[in-house]
Amino acid sequence: MRPGAPTRNGKGRGPRRVSSERFMPRIDTVLLDRDGTVIVDEHYLCDPARVRLLPGAGQALARLAASGARLFLVSNQSGIGRGYFTQVGHLAVQARLEELLCEHGVRLAGAAFCPHAPDAGCPCRKPGLGQWEALRDRHGLDAATTAVIGDKASDVAFGHALGAAVTVLVLTGHGEQQAQSLGLPPLAGEAMDLTGETPDGRPWPDVLARDLAAAVERIVGK
Repeated sequence: MRPGAPTRNGKGRGPRRVSSERFMPRIDTVLLDRDGTVIVDEHYLCDPARVRLLPGAGQALARLAASGARLFLVSNQSGIGRGYFTQVGHLAVQARLEELLCEHGVRLAGAAFCPHAPDAGCPCRKPGLGQWEALRDRHGLDAATTAVIGDKASDVAFGHALGAAVTVLVLTGHGEQQAQSLGLPPLAGEAMDLTGETPDGRPWPDVLARDLAAAVERIVGK
């Protein structure tokens, strides 16, 4: 995110700490996790009638879109591989989400998902890079101007693995529990910058944010 910042492979990382606010690069692409980040996390969601935007999510994405950023969803949907619902059910949920976003003037530029169970060993399950590679090749994306926002440590690892300019963990959905698992300090304010990794080498997010609106404020505000 700035000259001299820690490298993505962990080398050169300083002590684990809250970082002073750093330079935010120009972001023209945002990869968003779905459940717990944009919509309420319903366990193995397959009913379009249960799709609900998280409070402030529609407005936050409208602000991102107004800044010129292209918005993409990237999600792990292991319920398909586990046999809990079908790809048709997933696409119906996706269609309902897009309807709700349209009410806020937001149109997604694209979406990718992994339908496999965790033990399938596929490259498209985050933090694997299959979803990123598919979207990158289809839409000409550049990691250097891409932000990743999600509510799980796998989203953080995904962002770091693809070399994203900034990776944000939000405290909605599973975010509170995931922040604890990563040993992150308590959030001060709406968002704060971080530098570090866990003792076993799992990366910290570049930014910890209360919710999607706070993440967007950190990315496009100021």
